[in-house]
Amino acid sequence: MTDPVLEAIRHEIADLEERLDRAAAPADRDELKQRIVAVFKRTDAGLAEYATARERIKSLVDRFKRMGADPDAAGTVEPRPQVRADHLGASTYIEKGWSLIALGDHAGASQELARALELAPGDLQAQSLLGWAQMLDLRYDDALATFSRVLAAEPGNALARVNVGYICLKKRIFGEAIEHLSRAIRLDSDRKANLYAHYYLGLVYLEREMFADAVNFLAQAIVLGPNLIEAYYDLGRAQWYGGDRDAAKTTWHKGANANRFAPWAARCRDLLESVERGGAVPRSASPA
Repeated sequence: MTDPVLEAIRHEIADLEERLDRAAAPADRDELKQRIVAVFKRTDAGLAEYATARERIKSLVDRFKRMGADPDAAGTVEPRPQVRADHLGASTYIEKGWSLIALGDHAGASQELARALELAPGDLQAQSLLGWAQMLDLRYDDALATFSRVLAAEPGNALARVNVGYICLKKRIFGEAIEHLSRAIRLDSDRKANLYAHYYLGLVYLEREMFADAVNFLAQAIVLGPNLIEAYYDLGRAQWYGGDRDAAKTTWHKGANANRFAPWAARCRDLLESVERGGAVPRSASPA
């Protein structure tokens, strides 16, 4: 028999897949995001119930085995080791946190990851993801404290160092931002960290109006990550204010065509159309 709840979720997912192929306007994307978050939460709640049932079944299996091994012990069940239960529980919350970050629910992700750390204090993966969720939620001071704890335990964590550099950028502490981001590049231990270190350094130099340096780092970010569409947007700004307006237009054109469904591609397209009509190019750094 087909589970009616599961069947409803399947229909919702199928409809969302079809709608995503046709979504163009920002209003459509906002509606789709809300529906995706909603169906994720429904599915996640169901999985949690199944996980609970699964653990109870395991307990039944344990009791049944004990009945066969020692009849006198049939009425007693030794609990599972607490460390293992905590580890399993923490892993579940870490997965939930990661999924909610991907869906844009940063506050919800922070709650799930905080629960993971209650079960497994000091877990570096949970701490790193919590810092990321806090950062995306614009809670920069909280995120800085979380990443500082990660770096205290693991100084070579390149992603944590890149995120500290980004927070320093947003707080306009440019000297510290350059220090952290440059160190992440020297570490060269994580491809994603290396990519974002170049991108954020480009933004730092763009904010400081050191346009040649900004162009160099942003162009390298595109080499390392051609799908990082926001780098096209900001590289164009650096080229524009560096005096090479034709190159800026070419960069925005490339960004607009890199992925027509991506929000940053739409921003590249809108900015290109704006400058063609004589509009101004934003000087401030890209939104978080």
